[in-house]
Amino acid sequence: MLVGKNVTLVPCTNDLWHEIHRKYVPDPMMDETPYAYDFERCEKAYNSRVADVTRKYFAILCNGDVIGDIYLKHIKADEKSAEFGIALIDDSVKERGFGTEAIKLLIDYVFQELGLETIFANSVIRNTRSQYVLEKLGFAYKNEDATFKYYKLEKSVCVF
Repeated sequence: MLVGKNVTLVPCTNDLWHEIHRKYVPDPMMDETPYAYDFERCEKAYNSRVADVTRKYFAILCNGDVIGDIYLKHIKADEKSAEFGIALIDDSVKERGFGTEAIKLLIDYVFQELGLETIFANSVIRNTRSQYVLEKLGFAYKNEDATFKYYKLEKSVCVF
């Protein structure tokens, strides 16, 4: 469990995974595809992701309520690197600092607990909120393609 001032990250259980996805409302800035919770599809996704040893999933809690998830993927111990992603359940929990705090907790976990040296991230080009947060936390813009902007944070330049 990773505890911050306003949010707590807990390992994502099957029940928490389903709760996140039942509550999830897609952000049109991220994806314009309609979303509907489907138990079987959600169950299959959870089981495949948990079985992948290069991934770690955390539920983001605020006052005991699930408000999103944050995860590591492509964890490469030999390269001392990983990539992270985050999704908040809906607009009611955005622009309140919860995502930023969750990312800070994850960065500390990656550098201090896992002993990794580099964290990668990407952001959909039109998601300027995400890009602002990444840059505010010290992620350096690397490049972009037609869909994403790519970022990198090195432990040696981390500011907190």
